[in-house]
Amino acid sequence: MQQLPLDGVKVVDLTNVLAGPYCSYQLMLFGAEVVKVELPGTGDLARRLGPDPELNEARMGASFLAQNAGKKSVELDLKSRDGRAAFESMIAGADVLLENFRAGVLARLGYGWDRLRELNPGLVCCAISGFGQSGPMSGAPAYDQIIQGLSGMMSVTGTPDTAPLRVGFPICDTVGGLMAALAVSAALAGRHRTGRGCYLDLSMLEASISAMGWTVSNYLVSGVEPEPMGDQNATAAPSGTFETADGPLNIAANQQAQFETLCRLVGRPDLPADPRFAGRESRKTHRHELNQELNSALRAKTALEWEEMLAAGGVPAARILTVPQALALDQVRHRGFLTELPFPGAGERQVTVTGNGVMVDGAALRPRGPAPLLGEHNTEIEAAP
Repeated sequence: MQQLPLDGVKVVDLTNVLAGPYCSYQLMLFGAEVVKVELPGTGDLARRLGPDPELNEARMGASFLAQNAGKKSVELDLKSRDGRAAFESMIAGADVLLENFRAGVLARLGYGWDRLRELNPGLVCCAISGFGQSGPMSGAPAYDQIIQGLSGMMSVTGTPDTAPLRVGFPICDTVGGLMAALAVSAALAGRHRTGRGCYLDLSMLEASISAMGWTVSNYLVSGVEPEPMGDQNATAAPSGTFETADGPLNIAANQQAQFETLCRLVGRPDLPADPRFAGRESRKTHRHELNQELNSALRAKTALEWEEMLAAGGVPAARILTVPQALALDQVRHRGFLTELPFPGAGERQVTVTGNGVMVDGAALRPRGPAPLLGEHNTEIEAAP
């Protein structure tokens, strides 16, 4: 079996829905053993989230299946004597504890950081929350859409006529989960040197603002307040979505050489000599006029024909695909990004889940089994000394 960077690392996962489970899914793909601690009889809320009512009723919602493959599930009531005893035994032997309760909830259950550190001085504890464990908003509830709105993300999504718009997938949950996985990995590396664990306080709001990159830095550094620009890139032109004979095409000719190559390949070698389009800043100023000229030329061929021609010439360009089309790309299949697993429990049904885009020593990271049934591994906890 392939040796993975986090083989031997044990994660106790108290999280539910997306940000936390997405974090522990990444850790699992890198080799960690993840044990989900779920409320007896109920489990992770994501078990009932998805487009298939039958799966939701069976506590195997699509959202749960997607983010929890390869994990174990135990049912514990942290308010009961037996549940607390089992939980403390698990913490004593764990490397990582993940939780995404509201700020202060775990401490009120009797498991603040001081108590957790007593149980296991080497423990890395990561608390994922909407706003962090401190500050005036720390106790407020937060889901992905709330963070999208508060971060400024929605204000720059869409056009001036349609903004604010929600990004079409739970990006703040995803970013929060990725940042948590990075923080946990860094803490484990630090513990290797010092032998001491640490407490990680992750704010999804702050992680999301950080992930907005130049949208935020343009304001902080240059004082330019970002505005919604639809499918156009504020940092360069031509860079955005263009029209072809059969549908839209993304082009990002962000460098002068790429712009000149683009103009030559679309049959408009005269455009770089036009004073409006000669330089980077002048192209941004006259973006609308430039886009009109290019759209007229691009309507001569299909999006796929332009994608192949422009990419071969070194100009970043590609069609805009649907999710099914993206998953069917030969490139995605070639790298083993998708894994087909047996459906949890009995039956011949299969379920397909994604990796994370990382290969280790040439092999794609894959879950080692399907998502667990609720309480599937209770007997392992009961049998533990």
